[in-house]
Amino acid sequence: MKLRITLLALLLLAPLATLHAATPARPNIIFIIADDLGIGNLGCYGSDNYKSPHLDKLAATGTRFTQSFTGALCGPSRALIMTGRYAFRNGSSNQDACMVMPNSELQLARVFKSAGYATSFIGKWGQLPGDPDAAGFDDYLRFNGSGVYWNKKAGKAEAYRVNGKELKLGDKEYMPDLMHERIATFLRANQTKPFFLYYSMVQVHGDIQPAPESAPDSKDLFGDNIRYMDKLVGKLVAELEALKLRENTLIVFMGDNGTGKGQDKLSTIGGRNLSGMKGSMLECGGLVPTIANWPGKVPSGKVSANLIDSTDWLPTFAELSGGKLPAGVVLDGHSLAPQLRGEPGSKREWIYNQLAAMWYVREAGWKLNERGELFDMSGAPFTEKLVAASADTDAAKAARTRLTAVLAKLNPAGGIPDSGDGTGRHAKKDRKKKTAEPAKPATAPSTTPGAAVDPVAAERAAKFDRLDKARTGKLTREYYTTNQSDAVAAGGRFEKMDTNKDGFVTREEYISNGKQQKWPRPLSPSRNSRPPSPHP
Repeated sequence: MKLRITLLALLLLAPLATLHAATPARPNIIFIIADDLGIGNLGCYGSDNYKSPHLDKLAATGTRFTQSFTGALCGPSRALIMTGRYAFRNGSSNQDACMVMPNSELQLARVFKSAGYATSFIGKWGQLPGDPDAAGFDDYLRFNGSGVYWNKKAGKAEAYRVNGKELKLGDKEYMPDLMHERIATFLRANQTKPFFLYYSMVQVHGDIQPAPESAPDSKDLFGDNIRYMDKLVGKLVAELEALKLRENTLIVFMGDNGTGKGQDKLSTIGGRNLSGMKGSMLECGGLVPTIANWPGKVPSGKVSANLIDSTDWLPTFAELSGGKLPAGVVLDGHSLAPQLRGEPGSKREWIYNQLAAMWYVREAGWKLNERGELFDMSGAPFTEKLVAASADTDAAKAARTRLTAVLAKLNPAGGIPDSGDGTGRHAKKDRKKKTAEPAKPATAPSTTPGAAVDPVAAERAAKFDRLDKARTGKLTREYYTTNQSDAVAAGGRFEKMDTNKDGFVTREEYISNGKQQKWPRPLSPSRNSRPPSPHP
């Protein structure tokens, strides 16, 4: 009788065991993005001048992608990753616009949260709206701006924020090391549950400063920083191994755009200069190093020439984690999960890239831009040859037809127009003088005829208009604090002005806050009857 019961139990449990075995394990996922690091800066991509042994090992034991594209500047690139959508769909075509796009666009961490993952963001957040916790991250350390290594000026500490707490960098503290310590703490706290870590590195954005291991007389600080960046990746891998997490952790490493200006001339491969750099719509403005490593899952020692578009990471991570993609929106990414598991999957036929009102579609051998110019990319990443329509070969004509059809279907010109000055970069005062709309007239506290004009309201309105360079009618916390001399104090002022706590300060909130503090107020004869200037 007991034997019959045992056999019956085994028969009933067998389908469950089969189902469990067929369900792929959900990996921990670490996404590392290096700042201003191009393909000419890593040894595994053939760099002539820079060494990266830890990343080279990840490439040798994983898969290295040679045709991975993203936006040519920090903000547009990160927006693609976080949203899975092209810039013309959400307006993230320039640095300033990325900072004010709707927070609801930032879906990456939310996808992981829907799958029960612990989430952490560590590093540079600056070109995105709000704070990481408002985008689905449980834990975060984020700093203002870019290139935060040591304190740059005596007596002026760099500001950063940890889970809402405003902090200042100590004079002997090194931000990349602080970030690593925070990462180690997160890993230890979450080693028994699935986690997602978005690691947005400091290196190697300018202004380049000495790394902790730089010689006092070093003549190659850029190279020093690449080596230290590589060392930090090695320390992260070692931490995973010590916690026995490595076997079930997918690591993806990529650059956020091409090599920065000033470093591109030494970022050669095989003695040859690359075509394009950061901020350029040439090949290496958006072609970036990309490495995936997951022991026993991602093919080892593989070099893949399959096209990757950085919108692909959102659906890829959703498939691997079991998270839910946002409903009711157009997503442009294609899941790479089958490729990462060593399965055939479906390959992209083209990628799309945009910066400001410039864009192109790129397939394996050809590129077509917004002006209808076709380029032969057979010499990439070193050269790209413009092909006149009158000189089309049969192959060129066919490519022109295919890519024209792709652009017609995407219709970027019919999407959200670029709001910047045409470069994709942060607006500068000298350019804004030429391109900005006239400032809005200051709003008086009363519209009654003959009523006195509130001088503080007028002054604050003018100040807001000077700050609101993108003419959006609102300021984000990141944008406001980075434009103030004391970012920590500015953060406190921002909280007071943001009366509805939506992460933005509108023009009305900015003016009203000043009115409450400063008006009415006796005027001082010693100041020539002019009210004192408010802080913001």
